[in-house]
Amino acid sequence: MTSREEHTEIQQLTEIATLYYVDGETQESIAQKLDLSRIKVGRLIKRAHAMGIVDVRVRHHHSVSEEIELELIKRFNIKRALIALDHSDPDKQRADVASMVADHLTRHLDKGHIIAVGMGRNVAAVAENVFTDHQYQCSFVCAIGGSLKAGEHMNPDHICRRLAAQFGGDSESLYAPALLQNPELRKELLENPTVKQTLDRARRADFALIGVGDMSEDSNMVRMGWFTPQEIAEARLSGTVGDMMGYDFIDIHGNASQTKMKDRIVGLQIDDLHRIPDVIAIASEKTKAAGILGALRTGAIDTLATSYANALTVLSLDEATRR
Repeated sequence: MTSREEHTEIQQLTEIATLYYVDGETQESIAQKLDLSRIKVGRLIKRAHAMGIVDVRVRHHHSVSEEIELELIKRFNIKRALIALDHSDPDKQRADVASMVADHLTRHLDKGHIIAVGMGRNVAAVAENVFTDHQYQCSFVCAIGGSLKAGEHMNPDHICRRLAAQFGGDSESLYAPALLQNPELRKELLENPTVKQTLDRARRADFALIGVGDMSEDSNMVRMGWFTPQEIAEARLSGTVGDMMGYDFIDIHGNASQTKMKDRIVGLQIDDLHRIPDVIAIASEKTKAAGILGALRTGAIDTLATSYANALTVLSLDEATRR
């Protein structure tokens, strides 16, 4: 197919998709209008899906998860819970949870707002699920340093730039590595004027987007080479159930874990999050229920975004582990 033929096809697919999804016309009426068979119109609508011309988003009614959201809010004293329906495909589950976070930001962002941004797949997915034409003129600031091993897609700098492009704003990089082997070097770096300026701005944020991790030898932290499988296993045996922001390790009661992995990351910490008005914790994977519970018990979370199954498990774990 030549480029001209391809352009003509895309125009036709866009026209048919607009008539069907935007104007609400039936396949039969479209077929008559364009002198095509109804079967042909149906096939072209499917092709428009396959080519990404059509992006259908199904929103479940709030009543489906309202009861469990209210229970999470009451039990953990958070402001809101964004609960996505369960999906067997982990990538689709991540996208569904991220879409709810993107919608939340769309409703609440305003001109001049600052958003502190963490790293990881769940945070990155928010930037891929923004659907708005409004220009918010807000700032997305890296809340943790970068890592070559994380890859561009999962690095906070890349995520900030993507979010700024989607919402209409600017981004600010944190010019520092995420991981340092020497705690003393980390302490010196935190006093560097350039690093300190960015982190201080992140501390003044109106919103924070953070991930919640689990203690798995197959976690992103291990794959990136930040921590060894042995370090993760030892931390888990000592009671660590997860992390916030990729490094603030916590037990199931929300207490800081004393591990060898402490004081090696350049970024905001839990104490900083307590001062941010809306800290949005995002966790879609089924393995993260214990980590989510620990994060909620820190008192630093304002908005939880997760799946329905995770929410149910968190409530059950809370009942089973109350002191």
